[in-house]
Amino acid sequence: MIEAARKFDPVSRPQRPVMRLAASLSQRSLWLLPLAVLASSIALAHWDRPAGLIGAAVACGLAGVFFVMRVIAGRQGLVLDQRLAQIAELVADDLTPSFVTDAGGRVLLQNRAASERYGLRREDGLVIALSELLASPATVVQRLGAKADRAGTAQEDIAITRGRVRLSVRRIDDDSHLWRLEERVTPGADPRGTGDRLPMLAVSRSGTVLYMNEALRRITGPAPRSLSALIGPAPVVSGAERRLVLAEGGTLRVCLAEIEGAAGRREIYVLPAPARDEADPTGFDTLPVAMLRLSVDGRIERMNTAARAMLGKVEPGTGLAQLLEGLGRPISDWIEDTVGGRIDRRPEVLRLRRPGAEEFLQVTLCRAAGGSGEGGLSLIAILADATQLKTLEAQISQSQKMQAIGQLAGGVAHDFNNLLTAIGGHCDLLKLRHDRGDPDFADLEQISQNANRAAALVSQLLAFSRKQTLHPQVLDLRELVVDLTHLLNRLVGEKVRLQLMQVPDLLPIRADPRQLEQVIVNLVVNARDAMPDGGTVRIETANTQLTQPVTRDRAEVPRGPYVVIRIIDSGTGIPPEHLSKIFEPFYTTKRGAEGTGLGLSTAYGIVKQSSGYLFVDSVMGQGSVFEIWLPALPAGTRDIAEPAPIAPPRRAQRMGQGTVLLVEDETPVRAFASRALRLKGYDVIEADCGEAALEILADRDLGIDLFVSDVIMPGLDGPAWVERALGARPQVPVIFMSGYAEDALEDRDARIGSAAFLQKPFSLADLTAIVEREIA
Repeated sequence: MIEAARKFDPVSRPQRPVMRLAASLSQRSLWLLPLAVLASSIALAHWDRPAGLIGAAVACGLAGVFFVMRVIAGRQGLVLDQRLAQIAELVADDLTPSFVTDAGGRVLLQNRAASERYGLRREDGLVIALSELLASPATVVQRLGAKADRAGTAQEDIAITRGRVRLSVRRIDDDSHLWRLEERVTPGADPRGTGDRLPMLAVSRSGTVLYMNEALRRITGPAPRSLSALIGPAPVVSGAERRLVLAEGGTLRVCLAEIEGAAGRREIYVLPAPARDEADPTGFDTLPVAMLRLSVDGRIERMNTAARAMLGKVEPGTGLAQLLEGLGRPISDWIEDTVGGRIDRRPEVLRLRRPGAEEFLQVTLCRAAGGSGEGGLSLIAILADATQLKTLEAQISQSQKMQAIGQLAGGVAHDFNNLLTAIGGHCDLLKLRHDRGDPDFADLEQISQNANRAAALVSQLLAFSRKQTLHPQVLDLRELVVDLTHLLNRLVGEKVRLQLMQVPDLLPIRADPRQLEQVIVNLVVNARDAMPDGGTVRIETANTQLTQPVTRDRAEVPRGPYVVIRIIDSGTGIPPEHLSKIFEPFYTTKRGAEGTGLGLSTAYGIVKQSSGYLFVDSVMGQGSVFEIWLPALPAGTRDIAEPAPIAPPRRAQRMGQGTVLLVEDETPVRAFASRALRLKGYDVIEADCGEAALEILADRDLGIDLFVSDVIMPGLDGPAWVERALGARPQVPVIFMSGYAEDALEDRDARIGSAAFLQKPFSLADLTAIVEREIA
């Protein structure tokens, strides 16, 4: 316990009320010894007399009182030492700064975290330590101490400039308290990352000190109330030399750099002033902040070393507009507004005019004295690199654009599927009335073929928007790639050679085999087109185990096992400016007749919907590498065939007999479907919305053998009205139609039960086949 107490920094020995009394009595008891000796002498001199007996009794009483007082004092000291040792053992290794104080707030003990954060406070009060964080620490300490005396504990969260501090106190006894200080720094409170390294303070427009970081407090002591107490009444001029008032007295020569903060707050950085020399008496050249001195017309008069390292060689007299662009208005107007005082210290992000590079600078303009303009006015420009910031903004904008395109593609595909259903369906109806020898039959066949081609194009849009129907299963990728090699050899042609490299122990994956084949075919065809003079396309497969998440191309790949497919070509490569756009739909570098620009976007959508990742690396003149990362399954995993559901018994019925309730909001689709079903002998009742379907079903005597409904409709959608209808007619089978994928029904399929799905666009044969199957 004593060793644990040594982890605490003792500051002074506490004095409880009982101990103070015992110590006082112990000191006063010293005069009892001479009295006891005197009484003993009297007793010896008059031993045979009554006076001797009285003297002996007095001597014994005085000696007894003396020893009792000494024992009480020692006992109280031991009890307190044990209690402090127990407290020390509890919080000695706590990462939260902790203090033990007496009733007056004087620090008795502090743990290691408090010593490292605030220093060893010998004989200091807690108010001194809190003055580094709070504006009125004495009031806070007094308020919380009084509350702890009444309730035993007290706690308060106090807002500070860079976050919040939680101050809690617990009463130990009548004369001591345990305090804990938890600082909670708000993320991004110091976005420049220099607040703890460079001395700085934040002040209001009126000059009131709002915040002072620890680096500056070490130099000046506790934060003053106003900026003038630190640097005098003169206004702050960035780059100018000033005298900083020190805590121990005297002043220090420094340079100031001011930046406009949020909500009118001014952030002032205190920089060491370099040694004076004749060439640079102000130390402007050696400032660690990139700065330019400009004339009032925006021409560079002077630039320091940091600015030269950032801008390169710039001739004096060069205009700021010749170096930077992208303000959105003439830079000369910005300079005029700053000179006129209409705006001041407003940072702007501009692009550096440097060929072949995308570099951005944050520039803050402010007025300064000592120039050649009217009234000795000049401008100071403070520069900071903002390239990473602009890159991040571009990435976020690209991500939002891709998301918007995906939503648009899904919506367009849905509407196109409705149109194609009507076109193809009515074409099928016309073909029923024409023989193959009829002159019009060829035209109808051409319409049908073009509708199918349009449907394939819409399917690619759905793949990009990740809304196509997938049928995943456990796959041995080695077998799939080998079976696909024959088709790929025909696709690449005679000039291109196809190589296949696979590991023998490739792990299984779960994916839709047809869709995955389409991805590989699209990537191989893309590689072939990148090698017009011939070359080699290599397909590699491998297992990869990620022990830690990997961030690549703005995507984070979680840890775990993966199967990686690489398609490597030796073609011309992809220019860097195109790499971020190649997965966008309809973006292509090929000529108009060579492609639609949907190949890579389709591959990207299929891979993402399969829970995988698609990456690309390319070097101009050396070729490209496309990598598909798919989550791997444990070795030996196989699909387990699910038993076929037992359908409820239905009454015997001949083909072409029964009543179908058809609900579809698109009139052309509804017209085609109703005619097709009537031609097959079914009775069809039509409704254009879910509400109308429920009104029809209100007639209990009406017999319905099948519900056929669109999924997406105004008002009540398909699953919503069917769920209500099945409450009264639970045995009626259901067929859903949609231009979206079957995944749109996942959330409601459990409540509806078993329902068939018909993907738009569908043909007359597709519709009648699924109806006959469900109604039989």
